[in-house]
Order: sequence, then C-alpha cells, then structure tokens
Amino acid sequence: MAVTEFECIDGHTCGNPVRLVTKGAPELHGDTQAERRLDFLQRYDWIRTGLMYEPRGHAQMSGAFLYPPTRDDCDVAVLYIETSGCLPMCGHGTIGVVTMAIEHGIVTPKTPGVLNLDTPAGKVVAEYTQVGRKVKSVKLTNVPSFLFMQDVEVEIAALGKLKVDIAYGGNFYPIVEAQQNYRDMGDYTPAQLVAMGNELRDYINAHYEIVHPLDANIRGVRHVQWTGAPKTPGSHAANAVLYGAAALDRSPCGTGTSARLAQRYGRGLMKKGDVLVHESIIGSQFTGTIEAETEVAGIPAIIPGIEGWAITTGYNRILLDDADPYVHGFVVG
Repeated sequence: MAVTEFECIDGHTCGNPVRLVTKGAPELHGDTQAERRLDFLQRYDWIRTGLMYEPRGHAQMSGAFLYPPTRDDCDVAVLYIETSGCLPMCGHGTIGVVTMAIEHGIVTPKTPGVLNLDTPAGKVVAEYTQVGRKVKSVKLTNVPSFLFMQDVEVEIAALGKLKVDIAYGGNFYPIVEAQQNYRDMGDYTPAQLVAMGNELRDYINAHYEIVHPLDANIRGVRHVQWTGAPKTPGSHAANAVLYGAAALDRSPCGTGTSARLAQRYGRGLMKKGDVLVHESIIGSQFTGTIEAETEVAGIPAIIPGIEGWAITTGYNRILLDDADPYVHGFVVG
C-alpha cells in the first residue's frame, strides 16, 4: 500500500476556493503546458479527484500545481485542477495562485509586479499590487476570447426552449440571458440552477460540436453561465456559473467573465476600453475590461482583462492512502 503526500496552501478568490499544491506535483511529459495537461489527464487524473472531490475536497474545490515554464517569455507554468476536470485556464484560480505564490515567495518574477504564466490555454499575464507582504489585487490579461456560436437553440425540462450564446474565455460557456422562458437567475434557488445547468450542459454536448478552432483538445462545454440583474452597488451584471456536478462559482468567474465580455463584443454591445463589473452569486466582484481587439482563426476576438483579489486561509498536508477505499474521492449528486 502506498501513501502519496501533498502540501497545500488553501485560500479563496472573491469567495471561491483555491488550493495551491506546493509539494507532490507529478513529473509530466510534454513540450508545452497544453501537452503536459494531456499527460496529466492520461496518467494522473486520480490525483485531481483525490484532492478535489470529497472527502478531502468538496463540490466547489479548485486548485493548481506550479511547474517550470515551457516557454522563455513566462516565469512559471500552471496546471489547473478542479471538480470539473483539468482545465485549460481558470481565472479565479490564477488570481489565487498568483497571490499565494508571491506572498509565500514561491515564485520570483523577472519583472516585479508582473508574473507571466504559461497555461494550457496560452500565455496569461498577471499584474499584481503588493503592499508589504500582502498582494491586494491581481489583474489578468487573459487569452484571446471570442463569441463562438450565437442564438443556439436548446431545450430543458424545467424551462422549455431557450436560446443561448456560446463564448470562449479560456473555457467554453453557454450564456443564458433574459428571454421568454428565463428572466433572471434570482428567480431560482442555487439547487435549481445546478439541476438546470447540468441538463443544459448535457443537451449542448449531445447536440453541438464545440471545439476551439486552434486546439482540438479544448472541446465541449464544462460550465454553464446563468445571468441576472446585479445587487451589489457598482456592478453592471450578475452571473452564476455551474461547474462540476454540483458547484456554483462563488466568485464572478474569471474565464466566464472573459467569455461574457467576448459575447458582448461579438454582439456589438461593448467595444475596446469598455468595463464590465461582474457580480457573483454571493455579491463579490471582478472588474472585466476589453484590453484589445484581435482575431482567432478569422473570428473577431478580444484580449480581456480580469481584476480581483484573493486571501490565504490556511495550510494543508493531504495524504492519498491506498488503504482508503475513497482514496480517489467521490461525488454525491
């Protein structure tokens, strides 16, 4: 029987958990971080489920490992893990990882105040504001984001027929906005949003081919973004993002906010320089900006900026013991 040990820094970004694993990262093969992600999925996904699922994690758990970068223009490489899988990119996770890594001296950037990150989705730039030991805020310049499909027709039992836009912001998101059969996320309980989100996600994956035009390994829908009117002063819009089997993002979701910026840009509702203060289900906020215009395989796209904050909540030494029948975790629901 083997016991695998991991040391972690636990925290949260605007309310959503982040577990930075500082000891125990498996050695991965691959010339790029995208190739390393595939190697992790093929050989080590049991580590993800063991650290993210119950009984060592929970439905909302999200985390990351750090690696040496595969590209010369980056300070460190990031591998994202959460209950929904090993993601190409995670915005709230990146804000948390940067905060913890800088505050604990795990990474020393080449340029003070700027951490260049090698992610499976591409290069992400994190600019952070530090006062003494504390990192007060982190602004990400994310990967190119775009409106992938518009007015996609779906049907679920609870709501009937809907039309959704599908946008990419580091992950793909069906975005459900106000229409005949849906008014506002505030009309439903979190449990209802989860149940309806699972059905919607399954419907889209069964009926539509969702594939990144430049990376065929980024495919399918793992998340669903419900939208509604904001309640926190200063917010422009609210959202609740489903991920995994039963999680609603407690943060405003970084890649989800990037996707919503791209959706609004693609529909002509926002332009370069515009700001979207995006609110989460608990009222926390990310500030999203359209930093620049670009294109992805001929599709009009943007470079989004996402700013938020994170806090360290504690330190964790986790054991995955083969003697435990639940060593690889479990999901209820």
